[in-house]
Amino acid sequence: MLSHVFLGTNDFSRALAFYSPLMAELGLVLKFSDASKPWAGWMSPAAPRPLFVVGAPFDGQASQPGNGQMVALLAPNREAVRNSHAFALANGGTCEGEPGLRPHYHADYYGAYFRDPDGNKLCVCCHQAE
Repeated sequence: MLSHVFLGTNDFSRALAFYSPLMAELGLVLKFSDASKPWAGWMSPAAPRPLFVVGAPFDGQASQPGNGQMVALLAPNREAVRNSHAFALANGGTCEGEPGLRPHYHADYYGAYFRDPDGNKLCVCCHQAE
């Protein structure tokens, strides 16, 4: 369904330092990184798409997070959800919802919510029973 997701940043070095270990925790690999653009993109090792990309906005204006916008990243298990959330908070992210079950979505939905240092809202979730 998706080709790629692009999140803007006002500080590419900070974003790269934030997202590189987070993507590794989720099993995603760096496909490209170019500080001269600046942008970087990650993918699943099993498929070239979809891509998760962070970078400076194309129009040259400051990046601003949108209200009601969120990117949800699939985690392989609940431990990865917990680890990703803890990493985000320890590295400049802010909590938008502790890791835990969200049975109002479905019985096995386990997710955590946070904002990156630029204010973009993310969810890391797992849909399998523990």
